[in-house]
Amino acid sequence: MNAYKLFFVVVFVITLMSCVKTASKSTIMEEGPKAVLIEIDSDVEDDFNSALIHLKAEEYDKAILLLEKVVAEETRVPAPYINLGMAYNKKGDNKNAEKHLLKAVNIELTHPVANNQLGLLYRKNGQFDDARKAYTNALTKHPDYLPVLRNLGILCEIYMRDLPCALKQYEHYLSLQPDDKTMKIWVADLSRRMK
Repeated sequence: MNAYKLFFVVVFVITLMSCVKTASKSTIMEEGPKAVLIEIDSDVEDDFNSALIHLKAEEYDKAILLLEKVVAEETRVPAPYINLGMAYNKKGDNKNAEKHLLKAVNIELTHPVANNQLGLLYRKNGQFDDARKAYTNALTKHPDYLPVLRNLGILCEIYMRDLPCALKQYEHYLSLQPDDKTMKIWVADLSRRMK
């Protein structure tokens, strides 16, 4: 499996794990400070799982059809919207990607995967303040979510020229992943440039 496919699989697993915890075939437990039991129709769950298989195979059109069917039936959990956003993004449809990621964020404002994907989309579109807001939303409840720390650091350093912000994100990342050689280089380089 190439690195791209592995990343995509990992992101989908993280998305599912951060959104829902299966209590039974048709019962979903939303995690968080106020756990809520949500009954999910087993056909909807089957469609969602089939869509994930298509996403992993990079069959975005098939995945989108199934996920659109899922969100027509189930609007209470962010995972299908996040996956729709990611699939549309892979197809280059930024408008639909943003629309679905915003729906996920409307369900859970601080969702780390939704905000990370939204931040990446906004950064790509040159909407740097919006990207920063998305990353910051995620960090309010998930301050140790590595992809957001890394991406906010990159946004601050390269796109916004806010070097203190970038260094703060990189150092926090490195405190959580002290063996990350790339991040060590980034911190050393940025520290040197700031002196």
